[in-house]
Amino acid sequence: MTPEFETACFGIITYVGTARSCFINAVQCAKKGDFQGAEALIIQGDEAYTQGHHIHGDLLTLDANGKLGNSGLILMHAEDQLMSAETFRVMAEEFIDIYKRMTP
Repeated sequence: MTPEFETACFGIITYVGTARSCFINAVQCAKKGDFQGAEALIIQGDEAYTQGHHIHGDLLTLDANGKLGNSGLILMHAEDQLMSAETFRVMAEEFIDIYKRMTP
């Protein structure tokens, strides 16, 4: 495993962790009735998620070309974090929609 590969994996983890935090905070904003704040956090989270997703795509390309070798546990963790953030984004949108309906 090369230092560049490790850096890429940690980049994924960092970006999608930031995205997930934004999505969680967006739900908290919506819960308080701050729907503009919630929307801004979803956008911010989407931007961070996209960065992590691009790094992941680059790693998949390297793997498809046989340039990664033994990618190991760190890539699996990074991919797990990627999927977790994606799932929470969908849930955040649903919660925000519910809070909007509940607000008079």
